[in-house]
Amino acid sequence: MSNLVQIAYLISSVLFIIGIKLLGKTKDARKGNVISAVGMLLAIAATLVNLNLATFPEMLAAMLLGGAIGLYYAKKVEMTQIPEMVALFNGFGGLASLGVAISDHFLKTQVQAVEIEMVNSVSIIASVLIGGVTFTGSVVAWLKLNGKMSGQPITFKGQHALNLILLISFVVIAVFTHLNQVDPMYITLLVIVALLVGILIVIPIGGADMPVVISLLNSYSGMAACATGFILNNNVLIVAGSLVGASGIILTQIMCKAMNRSLTNVLLGGFGQTVAGPAADGPQIVIKEVGVEEAAMLFDSASSVLVVPGYGMAVAQAQHVIRELMEQCEKRNIDFRFAIHPVAGRMPGHMNVLLAEANISYDKLIEMEAINDDFPNTDIVFVVGANDVVNPAARTNPASPIYGMPILNADKARTVIVSKRSMGKGYAGIENELFGYPNCLMLFGDAKQTITKVVGELKEMS
Repeated sequence: MSNLVQIAYLISSVLFIIGIKLLGKTKDARKGNVISAVGMLLAIAATLVNLNLATFPEMLAAMLLGGAIGLYYAKKVEMTQIPEMVALFNGFGGLASLGVAISDHFLKTQVQAVEIEMVNSVSIIASVLIGGVTFTGSVVAWLKLNGKMSGQPITFKGQHALNLILLISFVVIAVFTHLNQVDPMYITLLVIVALLVGILIVIPIGGADMPVVISLLNSYSGMAACATGFILNNNVLIVAGSLVGASGIILTQIMCKAMNRSLTNVLLGGFGQTVAGPAADGPQIVIKEVGVEEAAMLFDSASSVLVVPGYGMAVAQAQHVIRELMEQCEKRNIDFRFAIHPVAGRMPGHMNVLLAEANISYDKLIEMEAINDDFPNTDIVFVVGANDVVNPAARTNPASPIYGMPILNADKARTVIVSKRSMGKGYAGIENELFGYPNCLMLFGDAKQTITKVVGELKEMS
């Protein structure tokens, strides 16, 4: 039986690797998710059988109950809430690892009264730190994303010094935890310090950095799971945790590169802490507004259209009506595609998920590096709810907090139409120079409502 369990673990590990590989491409992502889920199901079933914890009917009942809960939330949660749901998933992963570490320490020191070996003790301490930080950090990220806490950076004097003191304290307490294993006070202090560190490292991070935070916390949850695998001597947990931890770090690096920022810069203070004075904002911009009928006429006469989606599109739930706009344009033989910035939205791949949900073909979603050279030859760029990712200040204004950040070259198109509710600033807290450009027109109002009207006008022109 032990050999069969290890074979099941090996198969699960292979399925995890294949699943993550498929997640790298939008068109294969759903298949990769299913394959990874099958791998996890196999790993859980093998573990329950190996430990004699459940019979087949009990496992089936648990799967049906868990599946029903998952299905309920999958139907209930809006697409705009996916980032905060991912943050909660990361937090629960960290909490699970923290719980395993505490229970294993209590079992061996208080119940079995045996000495914990060095390797196992280090694994417990690492799991407490990473799990605790992941849990409270993810909760703070969730609070920021759903508006229960301000999305602006929360800072105070001596914050970085306090974080350093807490980390040093953790190391000191960790030594005492290993040397005085029977005293529960030390492991309790470790948990408290880890939970505090998680809160303090996320509260100073602003809303613009949330894609980085989500991917980093995802990596933390994987590392916590890996540490838990060493505690339980479970190979599949070590492999799965390592895969999630490594892929999360790689994704975090991609996100940082997309914003031209270092991970240290993100963690020590997010967008919003930079004082955006006259040098950063530049002179007062003069905008030109366009009406629904004029916008429809522009689309009707165009030969190529690029849509730049942003979080505003998610808030307005405008992805479905944008698909209708695409259908009207394609009836006129207009080339219609989407330009996707890596950090558009609240989590990595947010725009891809929204547009895929509206049944927009994957081959129309073009990444920034592949599409940027096409903007000068594009008749209309339609910016829907995006801001900082199309701000030319990133190229032209050294005083801007986003200077050097790779952006979509929307300003180089023949005509730019920007759909926004108002002239509100983006997460970086600065004015968008694009809005004052001669080729830029502002289409004010709720994106879903205004685009619906534009589609209506186009239908009448047919």
